[in-house]
Amino acid sequence: MQEEKHIFTDSGIEVDSLYTNSDLMDFDPVSMLGQPGSFPYTRGVQKDMYRGRFWTMRQYAGFGTAEATNERFHFLLNAGQTGLSCAFDLPTQMGYDSDHQRSDGEVGKVGVAIDSIDDMKLLMAGLPLDKVSTSMTINATAAILLLLYELVAEENGVSSDKLNGTIQNDILKEYAARGTYIYPPRPSMRLITDIFAYCKENIPNWNTISISGYHIREAGSTAVQEIAFTIANGISYVNAALSAGLNVDDFAPRLSFFWNSHNNLFEEVAKFRAARRMWANIMKTRFNATDPKSLKMRFHTQTGGSTLTAQQPENNIVRVAIQSMAAVLGGTQSLHTNGFDEALGLPTEKAAKIALRTQQIIAYESGVTDTVDPLAGSYYVESLTNEIEKLATEYLEKIDDMGGSVSAIESGYMQEEIEKAAYAYAKAIDNAEKIVVSVNKFADASLESPEVFPIDPQLQENQIKRTQKLKQTRDNELVNSLLEDVKVAAKGTQNLLVPMKEALRHKATLGEVSDVLRGVFGEFIPGN
Repeated sequence: MQEEKHIFTDSGIEVDSLYTNSDLMDFDPVSMLGQPGSFPYTRGVQKDMYRGRFWTMRQYAGFGTAEATNERFHFLLNAGQTGLSCAFDLPTQMGYDSDHQRSDGEVGKVGVAIDSIDDMKLLMAGLPLDKVSTSMTINATAAILLLLYELVAEENGVSSDKLNGTIQNDILKEYAARGTYIYPPRPSMRLITDIFAYCKENIPNWNTISISGYHIREAGSTAVQEIAFTIANGISYVNAALSAGLNVDDFAPRLSFFWNSHNNLFEEVAKFRAARRMWANIMKTRFNATDPKSLKMRFHTQTGGSTLTAQQPENNIVRVAIQSMAAVLGGTQSLHTNGFDEALGLPTEKAAKIALRTQQIIAYESGVTDTVDPLAGSYYVESLTNEIEKLATEYLEKIDDMGGSVSAIESGYMQEEIEKAAYAYAKAIDNAEKIVVSVNKFADASLESPEVFPIDPQLQENQIKRTQKLKQTRDNELVNSLLEDVKVAAKGTQNLLVPMKEALRHKATLGEVSDVLRGVFGEFIPGN
């Protein structure tokens, strides 16, 4: 007799060979599914979903100088992209100017270098800021980049109420999974709630945070951990905003989320649907939100960078297509597709265009957008959605018992759980329990690598010269006075973005503003 085969999802959920109505005996479609665009939003946040309009098609761009990234933005918009998405280099993320000694060797490497309003002007040159939405992957220095964007828009005659976009602004996942933090968690939370309040008054159509599971998954978490830890962080942001005196329905409609999409198509679809239902119930029952917009989990998705292989990189085109299909079937509002060559370097124009065309083929040719939530009612998908919600809720209960995600991060709980999952996954690949085509099966070492994106060796030197010239030619007495205003606000209770904006307007740099806040808030050192 043949031994029964046991198959598990990436989260360790055992998959039966067949699903029937007996797997959904306690399933109530009225309360657990509802209708698309209605509570609990399991089936999507819009009534007609993609029959009304497709998701925003974004391609992540950002490298070298502001001019080079601006050129890529124009290339992508001309290819049919419908939203901008910008990556920033490590010095920008960590609050250092390009001429700082800690920036050496990192300027423009994993994103664009932005030191001042002059750089932001170059980055956004010729772009219709009142017509295109811009997503900025920035966290510790999110307030600075948002203000620079607003200032450039104002100079171009675009009022702040016409701006649409998102700043990631999710510092908690940096402590748990990624590492680009500056200040300790609690003053960082103040910065975030100041952004909430500032945007409510000044940039009302801006998504003030993109609560991000993407990097938690990239660090090695399971799909269940991804949504559990991210929703726990979301709960902490809501609590912080309420503690700062904000009304839940004044800020919650502008909260957004950012998910990863990996290769297990059905688990990913179920994850997205479960996350929407969980968030709607949390906002309604825990926080008593009454505005339907406060209950809707709107999210951006990016295909899994950690799933890309340097071996036979063209295979990544298929992986990205599967992951994109999962995001669309799961009801994403925005999507970035990775270039097939990103395991080797920044995406070339060829790779970026193929990635964009992947989205366009799904949208226009696949038929999956013709009806809303086409997998609803599947015995397997509904069973998997329920199981993911159950397991993620168990994690949330543990984190609540610890006092919330800030305490869970400070104690190292989240980090440890992610590390365990990453180790188990790597071990499964090493043991060939988990097959990765071209890595531990069907390897072919004879294939040539594709063209790799070139890095200009003069880039850092040119950026340093530009930043130093700005510091020499501006009104330094005025800048120092305005930076002192930022310092006073940081020591008090004033909204920090108001004096920060004035300092940046008069050419204070990102590094200088960050240094003022470092002096007041201190820096976060893990383990202390």
